[in-house]
Amino acid sequence: MTLAALPFPMFDPVALALGPFAIRWYALAYIGGIVFGWIYARQIVKSRRAWGGAAPITPVQMDDFILWVTLGIILGGRIGYVAFYNPAYFAAHPAEIIRLWEGGMSFHGGFLGCVVAVMAFARRHRIPILSLGDITCAVGPIGLFLGRIANFINSELWGRPADPSLPWAMVFPNGGPLPRHPSQLYEAALEGILLFTVLALMIRLGALKRPGLILGSFITLYAMARIVSEFFREPDPQLGFLWGGLTMGMLLSIPMLIIGLAIVYAAWSRGSRASDAQAIPNPGASTKVDRD
Repeated sequence: MTLAALPFPMFDPVALALGPFAIRWYALAYIGGIVFGWIYARQIVKSRRAWGGAAPITPVQMDDFILWVTLGIILGGRIGYVAFYNPAYFAAHPAEIIRLWEGGMSFHGGFLGCVVAVMAFARRHRIPILSLGDITCAVGPIGLFLGRIANFINSELWGRPADPSLPWAMVFPNGGPLPRHPSQLYEAALEGILLFTVLALMIRLGALKRPGLILGSFITLYAMARIVSEFFREPDPQLGFLWGGLTMGMLLSIPMLIIGLAIVYAAWSRGSRASDAQAIPNPGASTKVDRD
């Protein structure tokens, strides 16, 4: 029966090797997500149509924000993985916490790190927190897509055993002899392509005029996509299935779903930015000198 399954394409996890230095696909996924996200964020900020006027954030401020959000993603993602997925192991081996090159990142931790970065940067530069959060979430699916593709290339986070008759069932080299769901590709499609498309369409329809609407929609839709994907994804071996057959990814996504819906409701009830100007002034937005 397993002969009908697709063989896993043997990718080299190292994208480029220069002597003793190796650049892995996973690292390139993070770099690509940040760079392409930054480019898209600048386009959003420059679009007067999307905001119904001048954006409350300047392109220069977005350039400065990149370092903040990068640190938030990396530190939050690693701390989240240590705290949510393997606390006992890292308590016994604390020196390995800093070994990021060996893998081990959590989306939910990375998202919390982004939240901290958004709040701190917005307060420091006196720009609207919700609008900065909207931009950050609008570009987030780019990094999610690339990250899941890197998971697939690395043959990690594979899916649960699948019916061998499933045309795309796949035998992963480190997943045993059973054909499995390529759940990394499911997540790339749901958390990356679909989520990006929905949010981009919302922006075209004027969602940025209601601060927090993109933020809340991202949280809600990601949580839904992650919960669905978890039904096909093999739980982390050190955790397995938790209470009621739930996985850690599901448990962490349920409060996100509730919070996201609350933010969407509040954003829709608050009214549009066009009729209610942002309460926090942005001195940089009115200057005629653009260092772009």
